[in-house]
Amino acid sequence: MALNDSEVGLEVVLEIDPLLQLSPAQITPDPLAAAVMTPWDVALCVSGALICCENAIVVVTIFSSSSLRAPMFLLIGSLAWADFLAGVGLLLHFLSRWCMPSEVLELGSVGLLVTALSASVFSLLGITLDRFLSLHRALTYGSRRTHTHTRCALAAGWALAGLQGALPALGWNCLDDGPSCSVVRPLTRVHLATLCGSFLLALALMLQLNTWICQVVMRHSHQIALQRHTLPSARTHARRRVHTLAFILATFASCWVPFALYGLLGDASSPTLYTYATLVPVTGNSLLNPLIYAYRNTHIQRVLRQACCCCLLNTSHRNTHTPSDV
Repeated sequence: MALNDSEVGLEVVLEIDPLLQLSPAQITPDPLAAAVMTPWDVALCVSGALICCENAIVVVTIFSSSSLRAPMFLLIGSLAWADFLAGVGLLLHFLSRWCMPSEVLELGSVGLLVTALSASVFSLLGITLDRFLSLHRALTYGSRRTHTHTRCALAAGWALAGLQGALPALGWNCLDDGPSCSVVRPLTRVHLATLCGSFLLALALMLQLNTWICQVVMRHSHQIALQRHTLPSARTHARRRVHTLAFILATFASCWVPFALYGLLGDASSPTLYTYATLVPVTGNSLLNPLIYAYRNTHIQRVLRQACCCCLLNTSHRNTHTPSDV
């Protein structure tokens, strides 16, 4: 019986030497080779650069000024340093994905992001706790013991964050086990679920602390108003502070809750678009933190103004020299 073209092709394929058969690695397409850069990748890269620039100013301002040594400024400096490292991690992750593909660089960038974001959330929790203690224990707040406790808490928080970030490089990753991957490669589902659960727990603690702070503020303002007979103005000032705290907490929640819930519920098969859509607000939180906690602070504003004035004076002094002055 005569063979048609398809049967001849099948017969030829069956007669191929088994040694010439393709390996599974050659048959399976490389996901990175088929990947295409999206506007989300560019947005994360640009936000990483902005985060680095914005927080670098805060870090240099706080740690170069001897007048900014109170526990609150240590916490704000820790927050700015964590967000700065998060921006560096975003830039490194962009390089590892599009410029220098490397598993080592990918693990390092993701580990740095995990460390930085965990330390950022811990610093935010520390700032909220510091505000509560400054009201609840106003008489002993500025003591040396408070400074020591703040430094010890920051050291413990950064050590725990560093351990979380080092786990992927130590072998707890999904590079060789695709089904165990989370929505953020190469983190495993268990690892990301642990991180997201910690973020939600931190949010719950911040909510409780802010509730106590609002109660203390309203009670103190009412007592002061009764003593000074200025009840309406005191209530207005107290409500303004409560609204500020509510805005700060709402900003943190809106940035972190979508990603935390998606990280708990999603897996490697979840759409990449949802991952990007929940990660961008997280980077937005690192962009907003300096504006909320640093640039609004009057002491930091004073130091920045002094630095800018000194730079302007030095520049004008150099420009006023003439050849006859030399």
